[in-house]
Amino acid sequence: MEKDMQEVLRKAEVLIEALPYIQKFNRKIIVVKYGGSAMSNEELQKNVIKDVTLLKLVGFKPIIVHGGGKEISRWVGKVGKEAKFINGLRVTDEETMEIAEMVLGKVNKSLVTMVQELGVNAVGVSGKDGGLLTVEKKYSDGQDIGFVGEITDVNPKVLYDMLEKDFLPIVAPIGLDEHFQTYNINADDAACAIAKAVGADKLVFLTDIEGLYKDINDKSSFISRLTASEADELIQGGFIGGGMLPKLGNCTSAVRNGVNRVHILDGRILHCLLLEIFTNQGIGTAIIRDEDKDNMTEHQSLQS
Repeated sequence: MEKDMQEVLRKAEVLIEALPYIQKFNRKIIVVKYGGSAMSNEELQKNVIKDVTLLKLVGFKPIIVHGGGKEISRWVGKVGKEAKFINGLRVTDEETMEIAEMVLGKVNKSLVTMVQELGVNAVGVSGKDGGLLTVEKKYSDGQDIGFVGEITDVNPKVLYDMLEKDFLPIVAPIGLDEHFQTYNINADDAACAIAKAVGADKLVFLTDIEGLYKDINDKSSFISRLTASEADELIQGGFIGGGMLPKLGNCTSAVRNGVNRVHILDGRILHCLLLEIFTNQGIGTAIIRDEDKDNMTEHQSLQS
């Protein structure tokens, strides 16, 4: 009986710890970029969606921007094509673009279904809907990589309308250029552009790593928080490489363009979103504005 009571009290303490954060973020927009391994594992997928749904139910206004790279590669392989990448970007010919749009549409509606199953109304859109994402052709170091788009404009009206009517928007990263040609968009780029356009309080990247390390081979070099300028120094110093390089560039761009905080979390950890936002410790890396560095404690800077 005593053990049961301790367990009940522990649960109550967790709720009390979360209360100030729930109050602080009530009615604030949070953009969650969702992809990678957390998306390919069904149990993790359901838990991420549960977390986002809970954020909605306690007063946040979440927007999910999802990828689908691994699933696109799987379907490209099914039709006998080989996935090609240049500098980490998928080379997207006409046939691959067609596959990508179909796969992202399928992923989009499966996420909508999961949210609906939890009793929250969700709407799935792509960047084509309502002129949400306008793009131009993207080149990678001067190389033609096909139908890959660089975002030139975001029209957030469709998202504002959904949030106002209490829907949870789920966005697939597909856009149109000025000639109404369809382009695939890097999901990190789409999440960053949308977060800036809607003035999100938080932008969260669910990734396949725990967060940022100054030295990826030294676990003691984990960085729980850093400013945009400190992130730039890491990039210029050559400490950041691979797929994290453009991601960190997106993070610094976001905090310099109106997003209050950017969080990099390991999407493979159960309930990582809730642990980062509603607990005193947090578990990932937070990128903050330069001006917030000196007037915040470690705990505040991670969570504010």
